[in-house]
Amino acid sequence: MAIKQKSKSLSVLNNPLKDTMIQLNVLNGNAIVSDKFDSFSEKLVTHGYQPLRSIRIEIFQLNIGKLCNQTCAHCHVDAGPDKKVENMNKADLELCLEVIKSVESIHTVDITGGAPEMNPHFRWFVSECSALGKKVINRCNLTIIMANKKYHDLPIFFKEKNVHLVSSLPYFSKSRTDSQRGDGVFEDSIKALEMLNKVGYGKEGSGYILDLVYNPSGAFLPAAQETLQAEFKRQLKRKYDIVFNSLFCITNLPISRFLDYLIESGNYGEYMQKLVDSFNPMTVNGLMCRNTISVSWDGYLYDCDFNQMLDLKVAANGKHLSEFSLKDLNEREIVLDQHCYGCTAGAGSSCGGEIA
Repeated sequence: MAIKQKSKSLSVLNNPLKDTMIQLNVLNGNAIVSDKFDSFSEKLVTHGYQPLRSIRIEIFQLNIGKLCNQTCAHCHVDAGPDKKVENMNKADLELCLEVIKSVESIHTVDITGGAPEMNPHFRWFVSECSALGKKVINRCNLTIIMANKKYHDLPIFFKEKNVHLVSSLPYFSKSRTDSQRGDGVFEDSIKALEMLNKVGYGKEGSGYILDLVYNPSGAFLPAAQETLQAEFKRQLKRKYDIVFNSLFCITNLPISRFLDYLIESGNYGEYMQKLVDSFNPMTVNGLMCRNTISVSWDGYLYDCDFNQMLDLKVAANGKHLSEFSLKDLNEREIVLDQHCYGCTAGAGSSCGGEIA
C-alpha cells in the first residue's frame, strides 16, 4: 500500500498523533499499538556507542517555519498551508545570525521547512548568511517556484547567492509523485527543474548545486542510493532533458504523518521490525546529530530535525537560542528514542542521504 497524499495537517484533523507525547508512546508500545521493540539506546550500548555525544557543531540547521504550499503524505514535519502561525520571526532569525557569526566551527547553514521560501524574512536571512561566507543549503520542494508569481524569480535569487539546493522529488513518474504529494505536483516540479537548469543549476562545472531527494512511497527502505541515482538521471534526462548533481535517499522515519500512515495501513509493526533488524553500527559515527544543531521556528534547540518534530529538546543547560552555550552543546549527550532506528537502518539515512 503506497502512501496517499493528505489534504490537511494532523493538527487540523485533530488526529491524536498531533501530540508528540502520544507519538513517543506509540514508538514505545504504550499507546494505540502494543508492539514493543529492542531499545535503541541499549542497542548502542551493545556496540560500544553509549552514551552518544556531540562531536562539535558544524552545521546549523534551521526549520524556518511549517507553512507550506503542499501537504505531503509522508511529511514528518506535519507542514501545510494551514500552518500559518509556525513561522520564525525576525527577532529570532537575528539570534540565529548571532550564533552563526560567533561559532567559528559552523560552516553550513541548512534551511528547511515547510516551504522555507514562504517565510517573509527568508531572502533577507539567506543574504545575510551568504554575506558571512557560510555555505547555505535550502531544502526546496520545487513546486513553490511555480506556486505564485512572487516566487518565479527564486532560481535567479538562488544563483545570485550561490545557494546549494536540495529538492524533493518522490519519483521520476507522475503517478507515484502525485499520489504522495498531490495532483499536479510532478508537472510543477518538472517546470521548476527546467527553470533551475536554465540558470545553470545541476549542470556539470557550473558550480550551482542541485541535489534531489528520494523518499520511499511505502513501508519499505530505499534501494541503494547509487543505483537509484543512475536511474533518476537516466529517466529525467531522457524524458525531460533535466540534469542534477546527486540523489539523496532518505529513509522515512516513523514520525507524524508517516507514523499515521503506518498505523492506518497496518504496516507499523512490520516496518519497525524491519528498521530494528536492519540496524547498522557502521552508520553511527556519521549520524547528523553528532555535528548538527537543529533550531525550531520558535528558537528551541534539538539534536536533529526528527527530534525537533518529537519535541525532544537538547540535553544541555541552554535549550533556546537566547541561552545558547557552545561549551554545553558541544559536550552534550544526544537524546535518543526508538525513531533513531530509521537513521541507522541499512546504509543509514541523514539529510545528506546514505551514511555508510
